[in-house]
Amino acid sequence: MSKPVAQAFDTAAERPAHLPFSVAFDARDEEALLAVWRDILRSNRWSDGDHTRAFEAAWTAQTGLEAVAFNNWAGGALAALDFVGVAGEKVLSPSNTFLATPRSAQTSGASIVFYDCNREDLCGSFDDFVATAERHRPKAAWIVHVGGHIAFDIERIAAYCREKGIWLIEDCAHAHGANWNGRAAGSFGDAGIYSFYPTKTISTGEGGMLVTANPDLARHACSYRDYGRGSGYRIEGMNHRIDEFTAAMGVIQTRRLADIVAWKQAYARDVLDPAYPNRVRLPEGMESGFYKYIVFDPVEGGAGKVYELPCHRIFKHSVDLANTDWVAENHWCVPIHYPRAMS
Repeated sequence: MSKPVAQAFDTAAERPAHLPFSVAFDARDEEALLAVWRDILRSNRWSDGDHTRAFEAAWTAQTGLEAVAFNNWAGGALAALDFVGVAGEKVLSPSNTFLATPRSAQTSGASIVFYDCNREDLCGSFDDFVATAERHRPKAAWIVHVGGHIAFDIERIAAYCREKGIWLIEDCAHAHGANWNGRAAGSFGDAGIYSFYPTKTISTGEGGMLVTANPDLARHACSYRDYGRGSGYRIEGMNHRIDEFTAAMGVIQTRRLADIVAWKQAYARDVLDPAYPNRVRLPEGMESGFYKYIVFDPVEGGAGKVYELPCHRIFKHSVDLANTDWVAENHWCVPIHYPRAMS
């Protein structure tokens, strides 16, 4: 960081002034990005080329897993679900998530079964996951890392899924830079899907990344995003290729990720933590990327909520998810946006 957080922001007030929203792009990277874009303009290769491979390599380095780039989160999710073969099967999903999570399974032909979250981390509850899985015998399940930290019950849920033969897919849309004892989000289950939408910890405008330790799943994903071409069209994919301009931006953004996360962690620790004691508290060894800073007291003029309406209510499922309903009413977000103009 160019200067300490405490010098950049006024910490004298009991409640620090809210940071204005800013897409997390460091101004110091602008000329490098424009130079790469000029090279792409002249290259006659605007899609699925060297910059795509470099973006994937950057996320392999970031997570320790094979990485496959997509034009959005949805493409990666659909590819993973297609590999598993969820059509006609049941898929578990937490209700406390964005509707893209269950809708991806629904679009893949699965029946959605919602399970409850924990109040302390807003992520999937191991106890309710197991109870729901025992009743419904799903083929696959989603676990969502909400707000930038890793789900507190991920290790127990992943172990249960391995024991029962349930495919576990991690929604890592919020989890850039998060780790638990050195393990990145996406490395606990069978696959993880990241998003690079403009509000995320790093952004490429649109874009997604599937990560997995399963080479067969990775090959399937590569073919799925290109109409199934790599499988002789046996895989019924569509076009989810990422363009080279977006991939090049992803490479530069990923190089900057550690700086952005370090800045957010320092701002959370030095400025927000003293002012907001009633907040999500991380377990030992966990580092959040702080996509959101979540508290359990109302925040006037803040950044709203992670999710305003639980998915079981959007999908009109008659199921009692007491913690999910409680969380929807009792959490708020304090702005924690990385400043664009760093000197």
